[in-house]
Amino acid sequence: MKSIETQPVRENSDICVPGSKSFTHRILIASALSDGLCRVNNPLKSEDTMLTLSGLRQMGIRMDIAPNEITVHGRSGNLEPVAGPIHLGNSGTSLRLLTGICALGKGPYVLDGTQRMRERPIQDLVDGLTQIGVQAHSIEKNGCPPVYVKGDRIKGGEVQLKCGISSQFLSSMLLLAPYTAEGLNIHIIEGPVSKPYVDMTLEVMTQLGVPVDRDGYTRFRVAGGQTYRSGTYAVEPDCSQASYFWGAAAICGKSVKVNGTSRRTRQGDVRFIDVLAAMGCHVLEESDGICITGHDLTGVDVDMSDMPDVVPTLAVVAAFAKGTTTIRNVAHLKAKESDRLGAVVTELNRMGIDADCTDSGMTIVGGSPKGAEIETYEDHRIAMSFAMAGLKVPGIIIKNEGCVGKSFPDFWDVLETLYKS
Repeated sequence: MKSIETQPVRENSDICVPGSKSFTHRILIASALSDGLCRVNNPLKSEDTMLTLSGLRQMGIRMDIAPNEITVHGRSGNLEPVAGPIHLGNSGTSLRLLTGICALGKGPYVLDGTQRMRERPIQDLVDGLTQIGVQAHSIEKNGCPPVYVKGDRIKGGEVQLKCGISSQFLSSMLLLAPYTAEGLNIHIIEGPVSKPYVDMTLEVMTQLGVPVDRDGYTRFRVAGGQTYRSGTYAVEPDCSQASYFWGAAAICGKSVKVNGTSRRTRQGDVRFIDVLAAMGCHVLEESDGICITGHDLTGVDVDMSDMPDVVPTLAVVAAFAKGTTTIRNVAHLKAKESDRLGAVVTELNRMGIDADCTDSGMTIVGGSPKGAEIETYEDHRIAMSFAMAGLKVPGIIIKNEGCVGKSFPDFWDVLETLYKS
């Protein structure tokens, strides 16, 4: 358990957060499929991204890890067979993206994970793969992992894809598309949720030399017979991780700049700064990062469908705001590492805050949070979000604090820099 030290937070802090988790997953996969040597600078090295790396290694991809770089030896889409299951923990991104990539391999693959991973839906992606001739199915016939995929040459063609649960189903299909014989023409018939994550996938594909023709978020066309281009690529700072420090500024009424962040990113979570502005914070974008200065906070009514990962962050900030905050259109948070809607509401109630959730959102009535032991549900975002409250409220204790290793192994050390000179 981690007891948060409630100490005066410095007036001005400059913070560095690790590289984007979402970009790291995608660049590692595209680099593995590329035509040669790729150097990935500033990658995130966390439990989730290392699971993706490990899965690719099992498929025959050589990866060399240095302190601030991963060198990937691309094999032009030639993947080796894997005898046993590929275990991907509770990393939904790893399992969903690699499910599509396994279709490019040789012979049968089985992708599996933790018990929670076995409860997270993947049937819509399986249905998309079967439409282009891939043999794939949920082994337990319940639409969840473990998943069986038989790798083979893929002709390509038309796909009618549902993405109402996760945009990762679309990202998985897009990443494999260049290696089909005739390309893919993907029609979205539901969703997609979390649209900025689709944009991140497209940006990685474009950087590595594969253009995508699109009609908004309803149709995507990728020509076949292509190969990702080798080269040197950089991963930008993670705006999801930045949100905890911007949120800390809001709660504590201080100024915190996260170095290297910019509105120009494809990461949807950067828009969290606009939500904080609407709550009363001052936002300053400087040449070397975005700075948030906290002021008196008021509740907001906001659609968070395009930035679901920062919903727990916003919910904890809202506990310190005057009035009611309403968070809308995030039903897909029920199928994350935990049921994030229920988990956040339960822990806010434990702190004496009036909060409730619906099927697709939650409401938080701001008040005077009290100290409590916070259950994390083995969910890194629950741990990091409620850690912000401990900077202001005595007696906040985070259970299973090590779960932050999933996305931000150095989180606790970085958090301490807010009050240590």
